[in-house]
Amino acid sequence: MPDARQLRTILIAVSIALMAVIASVSGLNVAQTHMAVEFGASQSTILWIINIYTLALAALLLPLGAIGDRLGRKSMLIAGLGVFGAAHVVAGLAPTAEVMLAARVASGIGAAMIMPITLAVITSTFPEDQRGKAIGVWTGVAGGGGILGMFLSALLVDVADWRWLFALPAALVLVALAMTLKSVPDSREKSAHRFDTVGALLSTVAVVGLIFVLQEGPDRGWTAPATLTSLAVGLIATVGFVAWELHRRDASLLDVRLFRERGLAGGSVTLLVVFGVQAGIGVVLFPFFQAVLGWSGLLSTAALMPMAVMMMIASGLAPRLTARIGARSTMATGIALGGVALALMALFVSVDGGYLSILPGLLAMGLGMGLSMTPSTEVITGSLSREKQGVASALNDVTREFGTALGVALLGALVSAGYRSSIDDRLHDIPQGAADTAREGIANAVAAAGGTDTHAQDLLHAAQQSFVGGWQQAMWAGVAVMGALFLYIALRGPKNTVPVIRDETAATEAVAVL
Repeated sequence: MPDARQLRTILIAVSIALMAVIASVSGLNVAQTHMAVEFGASQSTILWIINIYTLALAALLLPLGAIGDRLGRKSMLIAGLGVFGAAHVVAGLAPTAEVMLAARVASGIGAAMIMPITLAVITSTFPEDQRGKAIGVWTGVAGGGGILGMFLSALLVDVADWRWLFALPAALVLVALAMTLKSVPDSREKSAHRFDTVGALLSTVAVVGLIFVLQEGPDRGWTAPATLTSLAVGLIATVGFVAWELHRRDASLLDVRLFRERGLAGGSVTLLVVFGVQAGIGVVLFPFFQAVLGWSGLLSTAALMPMAVMMMIASGLAPRLTARIGARSTMATGIALGGVALALMALFVSVDGGYLSILPGLLAMGLGMGLSMTPSTEVITGSLSREKQGVASALNDVTREFGTALGVALLGALVSAGYRSSIDDRLHDIPQGAADTAREGIANAVAAAGGTDTHAQDLLHAAQQSFVGGWQQAMWAGVAVMGALFLYIALRGPKNTVPVIRDETAATEAVAVL
């Protein structure tokens, strides 16, 4: 068993590796214009450069997490850091959009090798009495790391060049690699069964199909042929995966029967919703900061930092609260705080009130997310055996990625729909051309206002008030979702204890009872 100093070093190593992966998810968003100009690429190509990373990451998490369990978690982590770091060097030097796209795919593959292993190393290495605190640190980095990564990325773009965005993850990888080689112990699953190749392929196709729908649906249209085809492929592959895993049973990639357990089901649903709400809020906050308040990208990103800080603090406190009142009660408390946060932002947001009108909601959201994420992650990893911790960690990560994509698609669509329905009644005195442009979105309205002379202020005011109306509609929808989640966890959530990670025999016996 590693001593306290080595455990601390292990936690730092996997946290730095996780930070590199999380920072790369959203970092390129601040450089869209720079890439489009330098590569002479269309907006569609730029969005693919950004989204292909998340698509590759989400699609390969489950298979690569399972392979890491078998081949050795330290070996997989080292290999993933190598692939991830090399891909970022290539991306930073990419001469064309095509090279950049290939580098982003490689980065996503490397990230899928790293991310599930970081949590699996914690759950398989830390003793039970310290595991909750370590998972709290991991979830804090996973939740707040994206916002911190966006802030540092925006800062690099402002003070240096957009290509320096790839230097930050590469530097983190070097530090994590050195610490991993020195301190992280190896662990692996000893299985007499062959690897579930069919299950791995079906899970990959299912995730690619469904994530593609969520990423491309808002732009292509929900009824576009590509969207509907991808949805059909994703659903068919999902059904096929479940049927195959039920048939394969003991040699399965993921025993889907375990979702009958309250812990795995409750933890997964909670992470899906909570990360969806966080990501959706991020999508609607940036237009509010930039188009309504007129802030720069760097200042807009900095405005999210209070929520990230509260999230990290609450993630660290969650294990203590869980030990005192139980996992289900802690999750329910966090979910309730999240619902209150959305209600605060719906009630008090205003153009005149500015940032202070939403700050209390942001702080409450950070606190609620931190309290709900840590016990949710613990009950998910505790539902699978010690030999399957790579798979458990991957399932946790896939749920996060699905929630993020779902939240961005749905909350973004709600705000857009609310904006369009609200602005129609405010454009009666605006010239037809400018009014038609303004209906497309608040950023379009801001651009159109520059060419309307005497109507500029009226158009800006109409767009800003309409966006706030759409914002409130989306926040109230979020309150309803969080309310439903609260009732589900209160009635069907995990027991008020965090399950101990079991060995394979215990896991088999538990399923047999079911």
